[in-house]
Amino acid sequence: MIARPLHVERLAALARRNPVTAILGARQVGKTTLARQVAAACDEPAHRFDLDEPADLARLGDPHLALSGLAGLVIIDEVQRRPDLFRALRPLADRPNRPARFLVLGSASPELLNQSAESLAGRIAYYELPGFSVTEVGAAALVPLWGRGGFPRSFLAESDAASYDWRRSFIRTFLERDLAELGIRIRSETLRRFWTMIAHYHGQVWNGAELARAFGIAGTTVRHYLDTLSAALALRQLQPWHENVGKRQVKSPKVFVADSGLMHALLGLESDDDLQGHPKVGASWEGFAGGEVMTHLGARREECFFWATHAGAELDLLVVRGRRRRAFEFKYTSAPTVTRSMHVAMADLGLPRLDVIHAGTAAFEMAPGIHAIPLAELARHVEPL
Repeated sequence: MIARPLHVERLAALARRNPVTAILGARQVGKTTLARQVAAACDEPAHRFDLDEPADLARLGDPHLALSGLAGLVIIDEVQRRPDLFRALRPLADRPNRPARFLVLGSASPELLNQSAESLAGRIAYYELPGFSVTEVGAAALVPLWGRGGFPRSFLAESDAASYDWRRSFIRTFLERDLAELGIRIRSETLRRFWTMIAHYHGQVWNGAELARAFGIAGTTVRHYLDTLSAALALRQLQPWHENVGKRQVKSPKVFVADSGLMHALLGLESDDDLQGHPKVGASWEGFAGGEVMTHLGARREECFFWATHAGAELDLLVVRGRRRRAFEFKYTSAPTVTRSMHVAMADLGLPRLDVIHAGTAAFEMAPGIHAIPLAELARHVEPL
């Protein structure tokens, strides 16, 4: 088991401030293991219900009766199987002195678990758990982490072939079973085709009209597919940032397959040799490195943007929290060079610093305010928010 102390620390802080904390993430990304690590770090009793287990599901048939007498940390796993539980948690969360704190684990975003937003507004904090990061597995494992992705079973598989087989099986199960459990009633083969198409468009600005023509359906329908897979945490949308700079700016999101290993499986890339010879290698690096930066910073989805103008200037990642701005470019090279676009982005957005995350081993200053940082040494050179 790989320890995840950064996530344990962040979750413990959220749980101290909120009566209910939700860990959200794709199935098998490590939510249950992390919840056990959080429980082990607590100086109080812990109780766990797994709604994939019929016995625990039956115990929560009357949730108030089952939960009201418990003290300490109460963990409810796979909560999307019983979204009505959020309504039952409200009176328990409002009790004086908070005899119990609740940690609920779900395989979907708040948009799909909408009863949590409706029933627990002001009482629940969300924490989106990504797969393993390079900080957790070590810089020496960066290449296999990129190729296999961050799902524990995929990354820890005994061979590239075994990892690839696991990811292909995961994709099939996710489309045929997991989405149905979330109440999504789109044909699995349709979503497989769409997900695969997004893998080919990975890292590009969303063009709904082009995808609609390729599918032979309405633009609103392909947008529904995009939002559905995003809410199920299979895709990541990076929203555009707008600044009053007197230039025409891009207004559509960039789209990414959320996990690099799943992207490679959708494209049929089994090994690093396959990836290196594929035209999407640079886009894959951008999505992978961007995810690593967001995880390291502790940035929430709503704090992360890209910026681009129709004249060609762009910035791969802009993280905004309050008045603070952090800017990043991602280059799949060991020797990145300064571009005119970098200077335009710094001037137009008023950025004091821009970090270029690259695939090499050396950190150096490229120009005043522009720094080259190896992804393997991200934690040494970039402070979390």
